[in-house]
Amino acid sequence: MLKIKPILASIIGMTTLLISSLLVSGKQYLLLSFIFFVMGMYPLYQRFERRKMTAREIVFIAVLATIAAVSRVPFAMLPSVQPTSFVIIVAAMILGKESGFVIGATAALVSNMFLGQGPWTLWQMFCWGLMGYTAGLLGKTPFLQEMWGRLVFGFIWGFIFGWIMNLWYVIGFIQPLTALTFLQAYAASFYFDLAHALSNVFFLFFFSASWLKIIQRFQKKYGLLDFEENHF
Repeated sequence: MLKIKPILASIIGMTTLLISSLLVSGKQYLLLSFIFFVMGMYPLYQRFERRKMTAREIVFIAVLATIAAVSRVPFAMLPSVQPTSFVIIVAAMILGKESGFVIGATAALVSNMFLGQGPWTLWQMFCWGLMGYTAGLLGKTPFLQEMWGRLVFGFIWGFIFGWIMNLWYVIGFIQPLTALTFLQAYAASFYFDLAHALSNVFFLFFFSASWLKIIQRFQKKYGLLDFEENHF
């Protein structure tokens, strides 16, 4: 029986959403967000659910997700500047891609309980979840083990996060949707995407080395979440 890997299923879900957005009215963005959630995130959640985990390991993931979520709240007055992405990246590097996805997605959901829920929440869950997944996927590679690699990764993801989130805005509010209005929407978000990218660089540069040691120390001390094999 043919099995589609979770990350590939998520990409298929994104592609389906984009095609659908061209065929239906912009007023259907809530429906599109739901489709996006199901097709883009369900395969990754399902993979995580199949893992055998102890209560201690689940609590450990929940604590890290909570830290990532709460750390976003004090920075709410500074658009796109927050340490949430930093926490997700360093946690995923130690705990692996599946745990990284859950930490990222949960952080978005929990932080929006303070900052406001809406159709954008599903998109943020996917963005931060995918950020954690890719950080976990590359966590033990020489690229992310080096400081310069982590800075490049964080900088690039600051823009990827914004570009994916822009799709929600474009689908929901841009009418008529043309190549010009699409490009204008993305150009208008450049400052916010750059702010996110630079804040990732800042937090990773000053805090990633110490946080990686702390998380790894907890992992080894309590025998939590052995690092997953890097395969798609």
